[in-house]
Amino acid sequence: MQLQVARIGKPHGIRGEVTVQVLTDAPGDRFVPGTQFIVEPASSGPLTVFSARWNKDILLLAFDEVETRNDAEALRGAKLFIETEDIGADDDDEGWYEHELEGLDVHVGGSVVGKVTGLHTMPVQDLLVVTTNDGQEVLVPFVEQIVPEVNVGEKYVVVAPPPGLFEVNAEDAAKPGSAGGPADAGEHA
Repeated sequence: MQLQVARIGKPHGIRGEVTVQVLTDAPGDRFVPGTQFIVEPASSGPLTVFSARWNKDILLLAFDEVETRNDAEALRGAKLFIETEDIGADDDDEGWYEHELEGLDVHVGGSVVGKVTGLHTMPVQDLLVVTTNDGQEVLVPFVEQIVPEVNVGEKYVVVAPPPGLFEVNAEDAAKPGSAGGPADAGEHA
């Protein structure tokens, strides 16, 4: 199975370096020289890391196959993937990949309220994307206090949401013309 670890941004400089949006918890392990990535679209790859360096908080990558700024510009928006079989078992014993979580039933208080449809990896904490049984999308902080149990084998997660978490989107959608801004969200937190 393939796991997306980055998305290529804009070129940096004239020698083919690119900025990347990092989508992995272990950039130091994933972006080492010699690492080869599967690329989407496939016509842009595969790509082999020549060098990786940080410029403030932005990762810059150079690839063996990319020599000019024009070549780098052609990669903008491309997605970089690795094979999960290539990842050692000791890499992340307590984490899950998006493809492992998608499709899991979401249990709240003994009832199935929806399914996990995605995972947003964020700098501070990850967010589970849950599509409820009535089609609403709810972002659930993926922290142990709110998601105390993940059972990939039996295909479910248990969510202990704070009051109002699953109602926030429904209430905003039910009020035509409601502001739905930060003040409304704060009332439910």
